[in-house]
Amino acid sequence: MSQRDDTAPDDRPVPDDGPRPEHTRPDGVTDATIEALGRYSAALEVIEDARGSLYRFHRLTGKADLAMGEAVELFREAGHHGIADRIDREVVGRNVIEGRWTFQLVEEYDDGYYAAVRASERAARDELVGGRRHVFESEMKERERSHGRRHHEARPGDGSPQG
Repeated sequence: MSQRDDTAPDDRPVPDDGPRPEHTRPDGVTDATIEALGRYSAALEVIEDARGSLYRFHRLTGKADLAMGEAVELFREAGHHGIADRIDREVVGRNVIEGRWTFQLVEEYDDGYYAAVRASERAARDELVGGRRHVFESEMKERERSHGRRHHEARPGDGSPQG
């Protein structure tokens, strides 16, 4: 993409209008390396989203189980003891997969796959860019933003009005 026009008359100068050092590419690091790290970081973000979905599944399943327990009591109060007993015996408190409730799925995911992906992403960053995060995104921001324009700054200022 091309550089955006930075010459609007209402623009005010922005001091220190560049990324922080922790978001810049170390000397000697190639475009291919930054792209690979960016793609891996994006994959980790998808894993984070999946993890959130797993926690949502955990919470919704638990909430449903509690509601089923309440329904069992209502069936009993309505005189449907056989139905209440069957639901209570066969469904309430049941494992969602063999030998596991959802909290066990969450723990295994967190301690296994999730931990391995996070550790490997961090190890790659540590080895290749000194642990810096989001270098790919920072460089994209530098290409895409309108340099010198208010609300297009590279980083937050001190909170005072520009002037």
